[in-house]
This record gives sequence, C-alpha cells and structure tokens, in this order.
Amino acid sequence: MHTPVMEEQISGAIIRSFTAKLERNLAVDVAIIGAGPSGLVAARDLALAGFRVAVYESKLAPGGGTWGGGMLMNEVVVQDDAAAILGEFDITTVDLGNGYHTVDAVEMAAGLIFGARRAGAVIFNAMCAEDVVIHDGVVSGVVINWNPVRRLEMHVDPLVVLSRALVDGTGHPSEIVAKVVNKAGMKIASPTGGIVGEKPMWMADGERTTVENTGRLCPGLYACGMAANNVQGGFRMGPIFGGMLKSGRKIARLIAGDLAS
Repeated sequence: MHTPVMEEQISGAIIRSFTAKLERNLAVDVAIIGAGPSGLVAARDLALAGFRVAVYESKLAPGGGTWGGGMLMNEVVVQDDAAAILGEFDITTVDLGNGYHTVDAVEMAAGLIFGARRAGAVIFNAMCAEDVVIHDGVVSGVVINWNPVRRLEMHVDPLVVLSRALVDGTGHPSEIVAKVVNKAGMKIASPTGGIVGEKPMWMADGERTTVENTGRLCPGLYACGMAANNVQGGFRMGPIFGGMLKSGRKIARLIAGDLAS
C-alpha cells in the first residue's frame, strides 16, 4: 500500500485547496480587477454585505501603488474622513492636526489586504484579465489567465469567471474599460462615450474627481480609483490616498444597491 511522503502530502494539499477555491469562484456576484486601495475597500464592504467577491491582481503582491509610498519613502497621506475608513481596518494613522494624517504604507497595504480577506473576499494574485465576457450588451464576466503567461506571450487558453458586476480597479491604464470600449465597441458613460484619458498632477482636484468619477459605466461594468479618473479625464493626485479609499466605498454602495434591486 502506498504511503504518501511529506512532499507528496504538501503538494497535494496545495493543489486540492487551490482548485477548490478557484472552482467555488467561477461565478461570483462581484469580480474586482486590481487589488489597489479602492478595490480592497470595495471588496471588504461588499463581502461584509454578504456578496460573493473575488479580486484578481496581476502582481504577486496585492496592494497596488500603496507599498512604495511617495518616491519609495514608505509613508502616504490621507484626509480626516479617509483616516476613519482606515480605522475600520485597524490601520494606524498619525494625525498632523491640519486635516491630514500620515500612514505607514506597508501597514496600510497589508491591513487593506487582510481586512478584505478577513471579510470574506477571495484574492487571486498573479492573475490578469485577458478579456471580458459580454452577453446581449451586458458585461457579464472576465477572462482570466496567469500573468506570467501573458508576460511570456505563451499561447495558453484562459478560463472564464462570470459576474453580476465587474469592477475596473486597474489604476491608470483602465485596462478593463479599454477592452469594453476598444474591443467590444461599446459606449460608456463618459463625456466622449470612451476613455477621455488622465490629466497631469493636481492633488486637490484629483482627490475630488476620483470619488466623483467613480461609478457605473454600462450594464455590468463599474470603475473606481484611478481607473475611474482615467476614463473621465480627471487629474492624477500622487501619494495622497483618501480619494482612493472613498472611491472604493462609493462603488461598493452603488453595486450593492444595483444587485439588490
């Protein structure tokens, strides 16, 4: 009788556990592409509201642009109201007394990841979105593959995840919206019906418009964070993250309302 040795048991446990996790999430309520701050806040809020949420991050480490702080100095800044959101994740902020707080970027990234995961959202790292699924004019899912496969340009067919809501949280490139606009030829809710493009730095206006531009773009498709700003032509804001956090909260509330109706 074959008795599994330690190496076989460990490898088998990883394969079985991951395969089961992937299979459980082939159809979800919300698929979020990009595990930056806005996507992670949205993932936590939606998971706490009882929705099945899966997040797909192309990099090995979720957290988006948080880790590097400002020019590799691992501190970021948030406003008072955004600091309250971080407090819900038990992330430490230092009040500067002028409406702003500093935050250790590593603690913020790690805390957002853990908060989303603890709430029940499932995070798949090193996975990218190759394409979208469209059924009768409704964005209905995402086509996924391993990011190393994409980088190596290997001809490997992807898998498909169906969703009731698909969120573009890919940051500056708005990769998911670009596929809907450029490949599917669909019009979206923007001044041009397509992607307007990101403007240069203006922190105050960028923070404001990141939240304002967050929203539903067409049936089944949403954008948050810098992806939303890029679509609507907002300014970039750099290492101040309040707008990103509030954008995640806004998109979660909008999606929760849409899926409940």
